[in-house]
Amino acid sequence: MTDFLQQLIIGLRLGSVYALVALGYTMVYGIIRLINFAHGDFIMVGGYTLYFTVPILLHSMGLPAWTGVLAAIVICALVGVVVELVAYRPVRRKGTSMSALITAIAMSLLLENLAQAIPAMGPNPRVISDEIFSTAPISIGGVSVNMAAVVTIIISLPCHIPGPTLPQVSFSQAFIIGAVVMAALQLFVQKTKLGRAMRAVSENKEASTLVGINVNRTIVTTFAIGSGLAAVAALMYCAQYHTVTTTMGSMLGLKAFVAAVMGGIGLIPGAMLGGIVVGIIEALVTAYISSSLANAVVFLILIVMLLVKPAGILGKNVGEKV
Repeated sequence: MTDFLQQLIIGLRLGSVYALVALGYTMVYGIIRLINFAHGDFIMVGGYTLYFTVPILLHSMGLPAWTGVLAAIVICALVGVVVELVAYRPVRRKGTSMSALITAIAMSLLLENLAQAIPAMGPNPRVISDEIFSTAPISIGGVSVNMAAVVTIIISLPCHIPGPTLPQVSFSQAFIIGAVVMAALQLFVQKTKLGRAMRAVSENKEASTLVGINVNRTIVTTFAIGSGLAAVAALMYCAQYHTVTTTMGSMLGLKAFVAAVMGGIGLIPGAMLGGIVVGIIEALVTAYISSSLANAVVFLILIVMLLVKPAGILGKNVGEKV
């Protein structure tokens, strides 16, 4: 029972990272109906940003290591906006949905190979030697849970959930960051003028233009927010594995895509649900069947879901009017 609980916690932590990445897929797809396969590589950009900024912040400036996520969010948001302006917007104007999809795959490969060509990054893995969340693990029912896992799960949730009261300041700071990130996202989408514009554009771009909504600005904002979430996912990933590679976002992005499709792509709750489910399944398959089959099972889930319920767990099949 203890071993199962341990695997369940591992699955929740891994699934929470998938959920954060899937949110980026979902936000972009909900606005422009594009599967942004370059989104996984934004995590790589965030990871390398952390690799360069964490030692400076921690050792030179005396700040907590996790504050490097602020720089990662800015850099990832800028990369996301540049990709939208340079690659996706021209294709939306002159191309088709198929050419947009091909462009997304090309941008993913471009970002990976560009990172390998930069000497400071290169093809070899880079290790973040410092602990990002330097707090003692918590023991729950005989299972040891480190703070990186706890914070990862908290950040992926859409609201503030009370946790154990701990004296460590770094955990409190990380907890606040997680609660603020997701609470701010929910409030932004539901309450602000720009958030309402995002929901309007997702429903009908032409009608949104008629009522005075700047569709292009709304799309750019969506890319910036989704890319920023990829930076937070990079923080959670690096807090667990401490290794950054130019291809780290490829498989992570594909699994997050599976999570988005499983939960219902275009739906924020669906992205979070799908991420958690995929993470738990992968952890259980790795522990009790075979680690070499974990990826195969994840993609098998995608095939089954597309056959059984193409709209996802929370999605609804909508007939097309003719």
